[in-house]
Amino acid sequence: MTEQTSTLPADDLSRTATIVHADDPGLIHLGVGVGTYTILVSGEQTGGRYTMIDMFVPAGGPPPHRHDFEEIFHVLEGELEVSFRDEVHHVGPGQTVNIPANAPHGFRVVSATPARFLCICLPAGQEEYFKLVGEVLPGRTAPPTPPTPEVMAERRSIMLANAARFHSEFLPPRA
Repeated sequence: MTEQTSTLPADDLSRTATIVHADDPGLIHLGVGVGTYTILVSGEQTGGRYTMIDMFVPAGGPPPHRHDFEEIFHVLEGELEVSFRDEVHHVGPGQTVNIPANAPHGFRVVSATPARFLCICLPAGQEEYFKLVGEVLPGRTAPPTPPTPEVMAERRSIMLANAARFHSEFLPPRA
C-alpha cells in the first residue's frame, strides 16, 4: 500500500457524533412567536459551523427580515409561502429552500394544518438568538403561552435590541 499525505487537518477527537430524535428528552424546545422551535444540533456541537432547528408552526410566521448567514428550510409537513426578495414561492413536503445571506425574506404557514420544517443556519448562532427571545417549552409540539401585550412588547424590545448582535435586521412589511 502506498503511503498518502493529507492536506486535511487531523481528526478533532474532542468532537463527537451527534445523534438525536426530535422528541428526545434534554433537547431545548422554545416558543418563538406562535411556533415551537426545537434545537436539534447546536453551534456548540458543530464548532460553530451550523445549527439545525426543528420548527413546528401552526400559523403565521416572522416579519420580513434579513441576516448575514445562509438559511435552509426543508419542509416535512404542511405548506409555507416563502417570500424571497420580490418573489413568493409556495413550498410543501419534500421541498427545500436555500436563502442566501443578506437577502430579504420571510415565511408564513399557508396550510390548514401546522407546518413542520427543518431550518439550518450556516454558520451557527441563530439558536442563541431564539434562546434570548423564546419561552422554554416542555416538548416539540407544546404551544407557546399566548403572550399578553406587555410580554409581546418586552419580547419585541429584546428582539430589536439584539438584532445587530446576531447580524439580523427587520424590514418593513411587504406591500
